[in-house]
Amino acid sequence: MNDTDPSLPSAPLGRRERKKAATRQAIADAALRLFLERGYDAVGIREIADAADVSTTTLFKHFPVKEALVFDEDSEREARLLAAVRERSPGRSIPSALREHALSHRLAAADGDARFTGFFELVNGTPALLDYLQSMWLRHTSALAQVIAEESNLPADDPGCVALAHFALEAPRVARGQDDAREALTRAFDLLEYGWSDRSGPRR
Repeated sequence: MNDTDPSLPSAPLGRRERKKAATRQAIADAALRLFLERGYDAVGIREIADAADVSTTTLFKHFPVKEALVFDEDSEREARLLAAVRERSPGRSIPSALREHALSHRLAAADGDARFTGFFELVNGTPALLDYLQSMWLRHTSALAQVIAEESNLPADDPGCVALAHFALEAPRVARGQDDAREALTRAFDLLEYGWSDRSGPRR
């Protein structure tokens, strides 16, 4: 969980921190390049370390498991997620803000920028990465539920807030494999916004 308030300016990094950040970025860049060229399963950890000019020990200090090499912006993703709720426009509901965040940062990015195409194809075509992505994303449930509770003037452990956070983070899974992923994701969030009674079809 990211404990830093994203609305506050970040303190300048010291020399040591800049070096660590640069090393981490070099490793992540090398890993992604090799994965895109040859496929995730065909690339070994030692190859990535060699490509980044670091030892395998250094690599594992930054990325504890191989899957994490593909998702090197986890804390930044959480900060943007929480900001979507905190900084939503007046009168906008929390489900609506989360829907817009999901559309703009997942589907719109993939649709509008060719740089994302290879990344999404890599993830969607690799079961291990899909599983890791989902477990990583759901780790943000607690932080998101807390922000939802704060914004709704409800207790921090309110079960409705936890449920909304959980299902909002699960919603992108619904879009996976759909012909119209944007429509599928929109309908999933409409259910969170309006409930089921207005979405069901004629009774059989």
